[in-house]
Amino acid sequence: MSLDASADTWLELPTRRATRQLGRALARALGPGDVVILSGALGAGKTFLVRAICRGLGLDPSARVVSPTFTLIRELDTVPRVAHADLYRLARAEDAYELGLSELRERGMALLVEWGEPHAEAMGPDRLTLAIQLNPRRARLVADGPRSEALRRGVVAALAPAP
Repeated sequence: MSLDASADTWLELPTRRATRQLGRALARALGPGDVVILSGALGAGKTFLVRAICRGLGLDPSARVVSPTFTLIRELDTVPRVAHADLYRLARAEDAYELGLSELRERGMALLVEWGEPHAEAMGPDRLTLAIQLNPRRARLVADGPRSEALRRGVVAALAPAP
């Protein structure tokens, strides 16, 4: 997994194992109120990554983690608690605001939001965007504020090889 300490980080994800490692690194750095927007093509592995993050946050291994495509938001019993959202079906910005994502964040929940880029403003400021690209399979992490930058740096540090 190649690492870049700049504000725009690319991580190689050649295997499912590498994606699980990224999920564990995100789990170690994720705190209450953090927002991670996950983007990528259908089948890119967004929900797989959410599952890895939640397992890293202590979710029971028998608990199912599926994309909440029709329910839109699913709260997961992790530490910190996670609200996993899928905004694929939302057409209007108003719909995203009505979901109350910023309120969940204010209550200390970490937000993991699939297909959230068009509705980023509804989540409040300071978000980490993680875009999964295919061919080659890799992830791009982009922070847009001080807390998301700390989160990005935490991920990079957690994935860095031991000296």
